[in-house]
Amino acid sequence: MDCFVLLFEAVPDPRAENARHDLCEVLFIALASMLCGAESCADMAEFGRAKEPALRRVLRLEHGIPSHDTFSGVFRLLDAERFEAVFREFMAAFAVEVAGRDRVVALDGKSLCGAFEAGCRATPLHLVSAWAADGRLVLGQRKAQGRAEVDAALELVALLRLDGTIVTADALHCHRAMAEAIGRRGGDYALVVKGNRGPIYAAAKSLADAADPATAASLARRDHGRFEERRCLVAPVPAELQEQLAFPGLAAVARIDSLRRIDGREECATRYVLLSTILEPDSALNVVRAHWGIENRLHWVLASSSTRTAPGPEKTMPPKTSHSSGASPSTSSRPTPTRPPYDERSSVQDGRTTTSSTSSHKCDSPARKRERGRETRNCGET
Repeated sequence: MDCFVLLFEAVPDPRAENARHDLCEVLFIALASMLCGAESCADMAEFGRAKEPALRRVLRLEHGIPSHDTFSGVFRLLDAERFEAVFREFMAAFAVEVAGRDRVVALDGKSLCGAFEAGCRATPLHLVSAWAADGRLVLGQRKAQGRAEVDAALELVALLRLDGTIVTADALHCHRAMAEAIGRRGGDYALVVKGNRGPIYAAAKSLADAADPATAASLARRDHGRFEERRCLVAPVPAELQEQLAFPGLAAVARIDSLRRIDGREECATRYVLLSTILEPDSALNVVRAHWGIENRLHWVLASSSTRTAPGPEKTMPPKTSHSSGASPSTSSRPTPTRPPYDERSSVQDGRTTTSSTSSHKCDSPARKRERGRETRNCGET
């Protein structure tokens, strides 16, 4: 807890001076509850009440567990930029403690279905994430303004500490600026290159195709009714070609041939990957395969959670703060089970039942209000 306070005391408290609950304690309960599957401020308050004895072992809680209104107020007023910077430092330390030094950091973007403002359906929220493949942790996220994923990815890399890691990315991020940015942060890269890169792709293809087939490594697996086989070759880049291409840090090229059989159908594909460090073929195969964890374990969860029905506005956090805190500690490869609304859970647990009418005074249409008025007058006359 001392380390937690040491980091998060740098986040300014946006509340009035007479606020009852300590900001670090509010953030601690929020983080713990989200790691356990909380999806709203109401869930945070419910988690706090359920786990109060355990929380009191590390927190003072002089005024008890904060209400869901307290959580909502804090996250709506919180400086999102300052919170994100501190939270990123915390997640870097958290990842080291929990999973050790992650070797592969996958970089990719994702548009969240349903996360858009009124009239902006064509431009939903687009996030670029840095995913620690071994620890299954989001090390950082950046919003892509105008869905400019390349710019957001460069900003995100500039904020990360990449010593001893290999950053993987798809062909969109295979450019000199990204290679330079990764190198400045102390990391290596494995970037997929496609034909639209012209001379670089042609040189990579020529080198990898001429590699000795006897040095290849292969990996085969049969699962879920399909058979997959991948074969990898790695070829070092000669010094004179490095100077000619002028691609920062380029040291080797990998060729990966994949074969997939599903229901008697066969699919074949070949990809070329630029490497800033010379890897053994089996290591290169594992690094490239680890990249797809960001699709299977992070993007799938984000897509599932963003399409669920959201709770009421008084029980949610602003999008930017919630994505900074909610997605970053994601360690699950499965979607969180859908649960009943907070009010329904509370009433069941307290032994009460609730009933709701199909209409309310707050949401009735003008026609319904006139009809209600006539009914009231008729009842008075009778």
